Amino acid sequence: CAMVLMGEGRAFGPDGLERPVPELLAEAGISPIELREKEGLALINGTDGMLGMLCLAIFDLEHLLDEADVIAAMSVEGLMGTDQVFRAQLHEPLRPHPGQATSARNMFAALVGSEIVASHRHGDDKVQDAYSLRCAPQVAGAVRDTIAYARSVAERELAAAIDNPVVLEDGEVTSNGNFHGAPVGYVLDFLAIAATDLASISERRVDRMLDRHRNSGLTPFLAADAGVDSGLMIAQYTAAGLVSDCKRLAVPASVDSIPSSAMQEDHVSMGWHAGRKLRRVVDNLRNVLAIEYIGAARCVELRAPHKPAPITGAAIARLRTKVAGHGPDRFLAPELEAAAEILRAPKA
Repeated sequence: CAMVLMGEGRAFGPDGLERPVPELLAEAGISPIELREKEGLALINGTDGMLGMLCLAIFDLEHLLDEADVIAAMSVEGLMGTDQVFRAQLHEPLRPHPGQATSARNMFAALVGSEIVASHRHGDDKVQDAYSLRCAPQVAGAVRDTIAYARSVAERELAAAIDNPVVLEDGEVTSNGNFHGAPVGYVLDFLAIAATDLASISERRVDRMLDRHRNSGLTPFLAADAGVDSGLMIAQYTAAGLVSDCKRLAVPASVDSIPSSAMQEDHVSMGWHAGRKLRRVVDNLRNVLAIEYIGAARCVELRAPHKPAPITGAAIARLRTKVAGHGPDRFLAPELEAAAEILRAPKA
């Protein structure tokens, strides 16, 4: 951004093509800015870049968490799980983490009115559901609380003076260390860890719904013609690969540091690297949730004639505007991309 303001380098124009910045500014009737004393350093020093990446990640993750709660509820419904573990009295009064209470409330609400859940409420020989179903609000809720903490850090940083040197109210110009990105770098790493775990539990639900020994009577891999079709087998491979990528990217960047500038800058936050890693994790998470979305919808539809809950039914109807339902094997990539696009946060 700083180079564009100065009329330097290359950038993408309105046509989406990369061109020299002087040409783009001239066409737009914009004159390059002329920097004065200290302004050049102010444009590139401090936490602005990593803070921008943090804010964008928070925006996307807050949206994805709401989607993830409904998708998890769909998986519970399709796998003949119980909604009773999501009751409010099992959460905030006993374990007062606000994110957990929110996710449990969302999941319970998403299953209200489900004929599928009601069909096995009595006489079910299962003692309890697997962790990936039963503990869904505990994991998603912990991610919510992590995002809330990251938001508090971002809001403080947005209101902060991180310039160096800084001009105080009395006119004193003095050096300081407020440009150091540790507060932002830490939460960028923290979010990558949390988002990776959410992707991990989502993938475990996908694996469960494809296993005929664990999917409560559905076909292997949810195939239309078992033994002939592969169903969603390769989609689960994709989810597993994305989660493995996330696990590698979840290794913290902020614990690393490399000195520069003749050892004057001998400890740095690595926040920029943390931000770039987090962006990839967020995109991977969206794609994993898209795979669970497709699988859970297929599970629920295969429980006909029992009808889904109104909320999960509406989520399936939204998916069906872009992704076809159960049927013979077909090329999955366009459908996975379409589902991921549905889950993308709307532009602010």
